[in-house]
Amino acid sequence: MLNSGESRAGGVCAITGTLLLLVGTYLHPSEADPNNPVAAFTEYAADSLWAISHLTQFTGLALTVAALLLLAHQMELARGWAQIAKGGATAGLAVATALQAVDGIALKVMVDTWAAASTTQKEHVFHAAFAVRQIEIGLASLLGVLFGFTVAVYGGMLLVDGTYPRWVGQLAILGGVSTMVAGIVMAFAGFSQLAMAIAMSASSLLLMWTLILGVVMWRRGSALE
Repeated sequence: MLNSGESRAGGVCAITGTLLLLVGTYLHPSEADPNNPVAAFTEYAADSLWAISHLTQFTGLALTVAALLLLAHQMELARGWAQIAKGGATAGLAVATALQAVDGIALKVMVDTWAAASTTQKEHVFHAAFAVRQIEIGLASLLGVLFGFTVAVYGGMLLVDGTYPRWVGQLAILGGVSTMVAGIVMAFAGFSQLAMAIAMSASSLLLMWTLILGVVMWRRGSALE
């Protein structure tokens, strides 16, 4: 259903969400190899902005999902695709919430406890923190597969509906498929260099797409008034 208010609201959510994701990613420590738990945990324990960066990322993703839901509601010629897309976006937000609870809160508590533990306790606490890390990897992997699939569906929906430029849908498919590949590689290799390289490239594509989508939705809403 064409609605100028919904389109502009979606544009605001997409643009703001993308900017918050960029800020959260910038604040996130990234010097240590994420596949080296000792180095990564040491860096995480020393980071005073850990909770802020992850809450910022979560808020950005939640706003992005809101934009996607508003976008799906606008589709008139691709109602079936829109239902699948809305389901995927909602499920993706649920998985992202669990991921941020594990990574943004639980893991930080564990690495702080490990850093402050005595020599005799350090190894035991490290294994507990490492177990939390594996849960994080599992959630990140499934989020990549689910959210990548969802964005690819959005791309197909945009192509079928035809009310947005075709290249916006094509970019969504490219970013979505890349994100799915990153999630699959992560399931087998954890936060390996290969998985992170694919994930970073895919994330850049998705951020570019959501920012462009926000601008297009805002302009479309203004044109409908």
